[in-house]
Amino acid sequence: MARAARGGALNLAGALVSGLSAFALAAVVTNGHSKAEAGAFFTTTALFLLATNIGQLGTNTGVVYFISRARGTGSLRNAGVYMRLGMRPVLILGVALAVAMWVWAQPLAELMSNGPVDSAVASSIRWLAPFVPLAAVLNVSLSGTRGLGSMKANAILDQLLRPLLQLGLVAVAAWVISADQMPTFWAIPYLPAAVLAWWAWRKMSLRATGGAKPDPGYLPRRAFWKFTLPRGLSGVAQVAMQRLDIILVASLAGVGPAAVYAATTRFLSLGLLANGAISQAVQPLLGEALGRGDQRSARELYQTATGWLVIGAWPIYFFLIIFAPTILRVFGGGYGDGRPVLLILSVSMIVGTGCGMVSMVLTMAGKTTWNLANVLVAFGVNIGLDLLLIPHYGIVGAAVGWAVAIVTANLIPLIQVSVAFKLHPFGRGALVSMGLATVFMGLLPWCIQLRLGQGAQSLAVAAVVSGFVYAVMLWVTRRQTALVDLLSAGRRRTRSS
Repeated sequence: MARAARGGALNLAGALVSGLSAFALAAVVTNGHSKAEAGAFFTTTALFLLATNIGQLGTNTGVVYFISRARGTGSLRNAGVYMRLGMRPVLILGVALAVAMWVWAQPLAELMSNGPVDSAVASSIRWLAPFVPLAAVLNVSLSGTRGLGSMKANAILDQLLRPLLQLGLVAVAAWVISADQMPTFWAIPYLPAAVLAWWAWRKMSLRATGGAKPDPGYLPRRAFWKFTLPRGLSGVAQVAMQRLDIILVASLAGVGPAAVYAATTRFLSLGLLANGAISQAVQPLLGEALGRGDQRSARELYQTATGWLVIGAWPIYFFLIIFAPTILRVFGGGYGDGRPVLLILSVSMIVGTGCGMVSMVLTMAGKTTWNLANVLVAFGVNIGLDLLLIPHYGIVGAAVGWAVAIVTANLIPLIQVSVAFKLHPFGRGALVSMGLATVFMGLLPWCIQLRLGQGAQSLAVAAVVSGFVYAVMLWVTRRQTALVDLLSAGRRRTRSS
């Protein structure tokens, strides 16, 4: 738990910066620009992220899985073998996807538009294309560092450096150069981040292995891809559920509604990043525990991490539900239509977070085909509802489709890990965390809002009063929720720096 806390504390700090940067980025794009310009930015960057995830082939999980298990069994000398198995095909596919995006930029722009096609959209797709292989190098290299048990490179490069550079460069493009250049400037930080991530992997792997050579003839290609490819397909479906909605809204309803939908859903990224921060820290430790057959440690990690996720994410979603009209004003006029989207998706995210990182538990138990089946079911539900509802209900229909998919993608694997592995997220600490978040960051702010009404003043009072009481109660229950481990990890890092 101490190791999980150290990685989780560092990743949470990085996730906070990354989440606020993503939120600020959306504000920069929406304020002072038309919905058409904002919609073009969000749809082209969504296409880039979808292509990037397709190109990973699931290696972001496969590399962590095999390297963490090698660390648990004392065979880290083979870590470089796993990295080569993952990196080479990913680079080849990344280049192929980049070429395809460059060549077919115009048809892709037409596919994503519900109306006249702006030539700037096709131009943006072309200039985003060369950065797809760089994103592949970044993601696979950081997966290797996480597999070695360190969250430092991931937090610094992917949660601090890249998002902050993106925010700064997009602001320059938006206010100094041209709104049409925002997608290209958004992609530029992938270059330095990828170079530094590869350097970090090389340095850490040499130190971890002591320069030891891998076992002669060791090349577990079949085992690696048997685990990794199903995870790759499920990863594509998971990202598609997050990004394809924007493209479908643009295609079926127009880039204006797509801008509202994309900007509104950016708020959810704050909670999702907290989820990712804790999951990335716990993932290699779960791999070690399950690799050793240590059911007790796996259960403790799963339940404690669920409590940490709830502590960080539920307050965000409760505030989004209660103060949606006030919060949406940050994007300027015309974005209040996103309120029902925010309500629907926040409720579904509360359910999903309450299940913990259940899909990752299933994956680290080696059941990638189960996980793939679950994600494909959820993806099918999402696409089916989107195609049915978006033409009639616009962004509300898209929100319903994604919300049902989120609940489906969490409840099915929750049943599976409970039955097959006797694991569940509802330990004492997680239940305490759920109760505290509901009472002090849900009911209390709601009462304040009823008394003071909507507005910035009411939001500020609720944040200060509820936040203070919540912090006090978290301190009182810090041992039940294992927050004492996170706090100790934070103090140790502060002293060491």
